[in-house]
Amino acid sequence: MPKAAATTRETLIKALNEDLSREYQAIISYVNYSQVLKGAAYMNIAAELEIHAKQELDHALQVANHVDYLGGMPSVTPKPVKTSEKAEDMLKFDLANEQETIRNYRRRVKQADELNEFAIAESLRGILVQEQDHLIALATALGIDAPDPGIAEE
Repeated sequence: MPKAAATTRETLIKALNEDLSREYQAIISYVNYSQVLKGAAYMNIAAELEIHAKQELDHALQVANHVDYLGGMPSVTPKPVKTSEKAEDMLKFDLANEQETIRNYRRRVKQADELNEFAIAESLRGILVQEQDHLIALATALGIDAPDPGIAEE
């Protein structure tokens, strides 16, 4: 496998802006899903999704701050949000999004470390802890084991 190109500030800014767009997507989906999930079986997870929405906003603010610090302009466009009439589908969409988010933040921590941006890497590690908690909560609500998100490709 060929060695990946060295990380630059510009590549980190671009990647963080992708992450920021994914955070916007998460905020929108959690706000929507927390309000439209119906049925007694989903009341606990609906309340949890409201908490997730607030945490995702905090993540977005942190990532936007990192982009600005690095000299970039923070993204303003969310990734597309999938919707469904079925509660289980909504939770599966969120689970897949969390897996992608975790994979990308794992890579971003390495990129920040490569640039000696240790404070950014540490901030992203804190975000990762919450994203993994989200993954576990969603998997539990779906009655499955939490999947291993893996690591994003170079």
